[in-house]
Amino acid sequence: MASTKEYLDFVLEQLSGLDEISSRSMMGEYIRYYRGRVFGGIYDD
Repeated sequence: MASTKEYLDFVLEQLSGLDEISSRSMMGEYIRYYRGRVFGGIYDD
């Protein structure tokens, strides 16, 4: 099951204190980046 945009928004809110956090949708899941480097992902909420 793919992760939801709402869950991604929740995680982004939790990490809002960090600069340069980004994410990219990939095959229904989200890859997380910090300063352009992969540091994790969101898989299946």
